Amino acid sequence: MKIKKILIPIGGRANYSSIKSLLYKLKDSENFNLKILLFASAILDRYGNVKEEIQNDGFNIDKEIDCIIEGETPLTMAKTTGLALIELSTALNELKPDYVFTIGDRYETMATAIAASYMNIPLIHTMGGEVSGTIDERIRHAVTKLSDLHFPASEDAKNRILKLGENKLNVFNVGCPRIDTVKAVLEKDPKINRSQLLLRCTTQEARSTPSTDDFIDFSKPFLLVSQHPVTTEFGENEHHINQTLEAIEECDTPAVILWPNSDAGSDEVSRGMRKWRERTKFTKMHFFKDLDNSLYIKLMAATGCLVGNSSSGIREGAFIGTPVVNIGTRQNNRERGANVIDVDPKKSLIVEAIKKQLNTGRYPRNSIYGDGSASDKIIKILKKI
Repeated sequence: MKIKKILIPIGGRANYSSIKSLLYKLKDSENFNLKILLFASAILDRYGNVKEEIQNDGFNIDKEIDCIIEGETPLTMAKTTGLALIELSTALNELKPDYVFTIGDRYETMATAIAASYMNIPLIHTMGGEVSGTIDERIRHAVTKLSDLHFPASEDAKNRILKLGENKLNVFNVGCPRIDTVKAVLEKDPKINRSQLLLRCTTQEARSTPSTDDFIDFSKPFLLVSQHPVTTEFGENEHHINQTLEAIEECDTPAVILWPNSDAGSDEVSRGMRKWRERTKFTKMHFFKDLDNSLYIKLMAATGCLVGNSSSGIREGAFIGTPVVNIGTRQNNRERGANVIDVDPKKSLIVEAIKKQLNTGRYPRNSIYGDGSASDKIIKILKKI
């Protein structure tokens, strides 16, 4: 049997967390030659040192390419996609993979899909067929039409891919690989390393860190906040994050707050966070540039409520049973469990929803996005192609 060379481009921390469980399976299988390409925000330190995390997890990085154009505006995001397409085409010509495996719905996913398609390299896509807010849904469906093999994360997503006209023999509902990682982390050790988290705290722009006594006691209720820019609402994102931060202060609950991703509007969210920290005397908020995936999962399992607009509240949150307050339009219409309360980006509504979720507590596990076996299913199918 021919060993299949599979290239997986990773464009950021979210990409890596979405595919990490499958990378282990591919690496350990004698049927595949795994190649990893790192690009986009994955190689920028200000969005987290993903490279170091990947290497610490035991993977080799075969290629790195620079393609991010600074600015975090719709213009620079479009230009970054174009530059990524140029650089990825060169990398694909050099690495000559048998298959390219791409993830989700981001601009780097679009560049990957176009490059592979024009170069006649079969494209494998995971987490297609879903609906959501912003431009992500359009990209996701466009990538679906460019892909040859589909691994959607739910039955609803599978049916939507089929309605787009894809061959039913090439569409497999396997669940979300991110759930595999959640299951593995929580079964191994769900305990939060408080000292490790304290060291990574970037309170006051990393100029100072809180003392051990002032830091969060994770045995008591705390909030986890992950709010990214909404690309189709460029110009409004600073106001949105201000509403969230004001709501958290009113709730008077300690909070772990994560920096936004690199989408258009990222600077707006970051600016809102910086201004807030400069003018507020509220000391219960602790800001982090990035957290490794396993630590984030443990925080999701322990938090009284996840606040923001991250898809992790929809996917991992359903499986873990995390109470979630989902703010704004970024996750519009995405399939979700009972653990999610949707609100507009308005302080009073956010406060009301947070208090309700803190009083409700954990939700029953919902396997809407899989049971933690997605990677095993994907490997089994890939061996047959």
